Amino acid sequence: MKTIPDLRKHADAIFYAGIAAADPYLAVKQCLQFDGKQLVCLLDLENEALVRKKDWQKIHLVAFGKAACAMVRAAQEIIPAQLLGKAIAVCNYENVQEVEQVEVIGAGHPLPDQAGLVAAQRIIDLVLQAQAGELVLVLVSGGGSALIPAPVAAINLADKIATTDLLLASGATINEINCVRKHLSRIKGGGLAKMAAPADMHTLILSDVLGDELSTIASGPTVADSSCFADAHKVIQDKGLWDRIPLAVQKYLQQGCLGGVSETTKPNDPVFRQGTQMLIGSNGISLLAMTQAAKHLHYMTLVYGEQLAGEARQVAEEWVLYAKKMMDKGLDKPYAILAGGETTVTIKGTGLGGRNQEMALAFAIAANKYQLQAEWVFLSGGTDGRDGPTDAAGGLVDTQTLTRMHKAQIEAEPYLANNDAYHALQISKDLLITGATGTNVADLQILLIQPNTKISQSGDQHV
Repeated sequence: MKTIPDLRKHADAIFYAGIAAADPYLAVKQCLQFDGKQLVCLLDLENEALVRKKDWQKIHLVAFGKAACAMVRAAQEIIPAQLLGKAIAVCNYENVQEVEQVEVIGAGHPLPDQAGLVAAQRIIDLVLQAQAGELVLVLVSGGGSALIPAPVAAINLADKIATTDLLLASGATINEINCVRKHLSRIKGGGLAKMAAPADMHTLILSDVLGDELSTIASGPTVADSSCFADAHKVIQDKGLWDRIPLAVQKYLQQGCLGGVSETTKPNDPVFRQGTQMLIGSNGISLLAMTQAAKHLHYMTLVYGEQLAGEARQVAEEWVLYAKKMMDKGLDKPYAILAGGETTVTIKGTGLGGRNQEMALAFAIAANKYQLQAEWVFLSGGTDGRDGPTDAAGGLVDTQTLTRMHKAQIEAEPYLANNDAYHALQISKDLLITGATGTNVADLQILLIQPNTKISQSGDQHV
């Protein structure tokens, strides 16, 4: 029989297996090689014959995102020194590492800052100097949208920060937020690809976006954008933010809708004939690794959701109801019910936390409300090691979480209502603390259930 300490230990191990599968250094190493004469860029993980190679005279490295340092270090180790041109890596402050011969810049995330503005301009300067016959190798990972702000001339950084802050608090999805970001930026929405011409460009992408839509990851600086100003305008309107965003942003979006300013770079732009992209890591790959790890620990495995989305506390309650239905049918084996995705939180309180902490706290409350009749633990964590503006990656709750809160003379519900999951979980000792992981492929969730029976052989199924 697996005890609560066993289940918590196993949930940790399964979560870290998901993080390991998104290792940015190994992912880049898998997709690039030097054959003695040329850099060979793999274009399909399942077809090693599908590659891109050319006698580039110089190869410039541009990396941005939470995994930028690890990715640029891997590329630098593969490319001969005589071919390397300039190299810049921009990442969040927690993941800054010194990389030889690379200009590493720390910048703000999730809200952009002045350091990111300077970093974005350094990238623009490098890319604009690239020549025909050269390659700009771009290494993209989660967080890139905030880390390299390059607002259009009509708005300033403060305007962009205010708009981003409002969107983050509104419950907008990452796709919706990035749609707006693209239309307020010089480099997002394919802008960086346009600047690189006439040089060639190849992009390796570590996805933090559900569905792995390349134009959404880091707001797609090197990928064609099919959205338009009207879409960005609609996001702002639908979230009830129009009267709250800065006036300069209002005016610019209105001009865009009327055709008064240039749109983002579209799929038919000839610049994309010189560019290729490849997805090298994703939430789905990490979810598969978690499934394998759970089987190894002798759990029956079930994938609850491959693109989990929605309001965090509502998703948690729906998951509890699903688990209760399974338990009511009778379970005679330990189960690992797994998911990956990215929920949202509409902030109404004044507390501290993030979507993963809120989901974990809401799960513990709902599990008590619906009386789950088994030993269980539930983990919800961000693969980057940071959930919201906190030092926690998320939460790891169990059957005794609310009991620990009662003993500390607090009630969970008021903390959840105040969006203060961090302090509730801190008191119950249920915060998930990993530190910066150096990667980001959105969030992972794990529910482990131990019925009162002997452990049996592992298997798997999907819903």
